[in-house]
Amino acid sequence: SGPAVAQLGAVARQAGVPVSLHGTGGAWMVADATADAERFAAAVFHSLDRKVCNTLNTCCIVRSRAHELIPVFLEALEAAGRRRKGWRLHAAPAAWPLIPEAWRSRSGAVHRAEGVTTEALVTPLAEADLGREWEWEETPEVSLTVVEDAAEAVALFNAHSPRFAASLIAEDPAAHEAFFSAIDAPFTGDGFTRWVDGQYALNKPELGLSNWENGRLFARGGVLSGDGVFTIRARVRQTDIELDRNPATAARPPGRP
Repeated sequence: SGPAVAQLGAVARQAGVPVSLHGTGGAWMVADATADAERFAAAVFHSLDRKVCNTLNTCCIVRSRAHELIPVFLEALEAAGRRRKGWRLHAAPAAWPLIPEAWRSRSGAVHRAEGVTTEALVTPLAEADLGREWEWEETPEVSLTVVEDAAEAVALFNAHSPRFAASLIAEDPAAHEAFFSAIDAPFTGDGFTRWVDGQYALNKPELGLSNWENGRLFARGGVLSGDGVFTIRARVRQTDIELDRNPATAARPPGRP
């Protein structure tokens, strides 16, 4: 994903090999006023098992539930960090004041491509940077903001994201219909974001998704598989909140005492 794919694609082209890159991604998740806290925690945790284009990158929580759900988000992020090697959070201005001071003052080890560094674990992020994809190695890294409602989250997604994958955590069916109608994403769901994969969701050998780096190759989500090329808008309804792409480490660790 991201710069790594762009670099590999450039090397291939220099060798005369034609390539189509899907080098940007980063999924978004929205927790609305009717979100179930347990489902939200599971979705965050299971969306951070490894870094690929459909990993959770940006989370939006509605203000009416922020005092309840931000702690849920933080605990799920920390649990994902125990599964991997630490965690890293970027908080937009709307979220920053709602993060406990004890969290904002924490520092720790972050495993990056160049090695392990000691960093502040929670840092401010401009709203204009909500679409930045975090290319983490072993330390899950995400952005967080607070919105007035799901409609504002959709507007932020449509303005700042790569318009790739989005998940709405809500118990209200009408909220899901409004979300699906308004969000400009070919892959939408109601749980973890890592289902966005041709092999996993469609049972086809995926060779690539749409090219989001240089404009859309297709009208909606394009999937190049081993037996054809087609366009779809995919929507998943997840019944098992503990679905995970890595069963060996799928169990959510207990929270901090």
